Amino acid sequence: MSSTETSTPTSTPTLTRLDPNAPKLWTDALGVWHLSIEHEVHDHVTAVRAFPIMSPDEGVSILSREGKELCWFDSMVGLPSEIKEALTLCLQGREFMPEILKLDSVSGFVTPCHWRIQTTRGYTQLLLNGEEDIKRLNVNTLIVSDAYGVQFLIKNLSAMDRLSRKLLDRFL
Repeated sequence: MSSTETSTPTSTPTLTRLDPNAPKLWTDALGVWHLSIEHEVHDHVTAVRAFPIMSPDEGVSILSREGKELCWFDSMVGLPSEIKEALTLCLQGREFMPEILKLDSVSGFVTPCHWRIQTTRGYTQLLLNGEEDIKRLNVNTLIVSDAYGVQFLIKNLSAMDRLSRKLLDRFL
């Protein structure tokens, strides 16, 4: 419950479709996100993308601690810079899916095997337990899950270098 709400048995949270200029989203020193809409402050909110991989800038929702939708943005394009930057920061805190840019080497072509990779977050290794841990979302988009539960994204398979594609083809 927010700090300014009063509890009444008949009051229920309602979905509010907002003018993008109306809400205020901010974080405090402890990293807790707050949303102010229509003179109400909601604490411990989080932002969630409706389609995080295929349409990351389309459909963003702000949810309460209980998972109730407090507001919805059809698109992040065209939002005022203040709310767009706050939404981006809130989303980054929730989402962690490094993008694989290049496969440097694999320890073998039989699973389990180690992959040495370059990602958007730097160089790392992952342990692939089986081919079933590589999921194809469409022709060029893959999600690779390692043995520790970390998911890596390959956004555009055809744009990767030849060696990376050749190594990946052995597992697909």
